[in-house]
Amino acid sequence: MKGIITTVAATLMAVIALSTATLAGEEPVLTVEILAADSGVTTTQSYTMDQLRALPVSSFETETIWTEGMQTFTGVPLAALVSELDLTGEEIEAVAINAYSVKIPVSDAVENGPIIAFERNGSQMSIRNKGPLWIVYPYDSSADYRTEAIYSRSIWQLEKLVVKN
Repeated sequence: MKGIITTVAATLMAVIALSTATLAGEEPVLTVEILAADSGVTTTQSYTMDQLRALPVSSFETETIWTEGMQTFTGVPLAALVSELDLTGEEIEAVAINAYSVKIPVSDAVENGPIIAFERNGSQMSIRNKGPLWIVYPYDSSADYRTEAIYSRSIWQLEKLVVKN
C-alpha cells in the first residue's frame, strides 16, 4: 500500500510540475526551422514565451484592419530574430497553428519594422484573440505598410517560421 501511495504522490507532483512549467511560459510557442541550402541539414530553434521576452523587445501603437481603434503591440522585432539566428535566406515562411502560411521577405526585417507580437494592449493574446503570436507591422508609420501585400503578411496564431539559409 505504501508503494502505491508513493507512486500516486510522485505522479501528482509530476503533473503539478508540468502544469506549473506550462503556466510559467516554459512550453515552446515558436519554432524556427532553418534549412541549410548547402548541406540540406535542418536545425530547429524553439522559443518559450519567457525566451521571447528575453530577446530585444519593442512596442508601437497602430491601428489595424482587424481591430477597432488604436492598439499597442509589444513583441520581438523581426529584425532582432533574423539577427539572433543569423538568417541569410531571402524569405521566411510563417506558419499559423491551423497550417495557414505566408511568405515574408527577409528584407521586411528592418529597424522599426514588423514585430512578432506577444502582447496587445498590455495583455498576452489568447488563440481566440489572434495569439499567442501575431506578426504585426507598424501600419500607421508609413503608407508602405498599408498595402494588400503587407496586410497579407500579418499572420496571427503564428507557431513556426521556416527559412532556407
